[in-house]
Amino acid sequence: MNGTSTEGASEFVINHLEIARVIERAHRRFLDLLRIELTRLGTDDISPSQVMLLFTIGSDELSVRDLLERGHYLGSNASYNLKQLVEGGYVHRSPSLRDRRSARLKLTAKAISLCDAIRNMHDTAERAPRDEAEALELTTAYNVLRKLEMHWTSALRYGGDGG
Repeated sequence: MNGTSTEGASEFVINHLEIARVIERAHRRFLDLLRIELTRLGTDDISPSQVMLLFTIGSDELSVRDLLERGHYLGSNASYNLKQLVEGGYVHRSPSLRDRRSARLKLTAKAISLCDAIRNMHDTAERAPRDEAEALELTTAYNVLRKLEMHWTSALRYGGDGG
């Protein structure tokens, strides 16, 4: 169902499941957009999902565990993508000084340059909010999604249905 009521169909109900489905579809469209941006930049050795990993690491130095928690990635997918990013020269991976079994992750200059280029593409007039009203809508959407994320996180940690 697409969010509108049609003859013979029951009234569309917005619930947490439907919100999660919209988030998932929006995320896929955003990855498609990143794929186009990577093509424009002439970068073909990294996937949109791997770009999102770079933005999750950001300017921090993270453990793999921190990355998994911060980005909500599946372990096997994250391991594969991190291996590709290290081999591609986007991420520097070093053993933790405290626990040699653990690795620390930090972006390389190549990754920082790519993230800056993508960020600049999103700061252009074509992608920036057109006016104050649109900027306010984006802020509201962000705040609502953050609250929803915190609600679901709380439900996972402390029990409850999250819905």
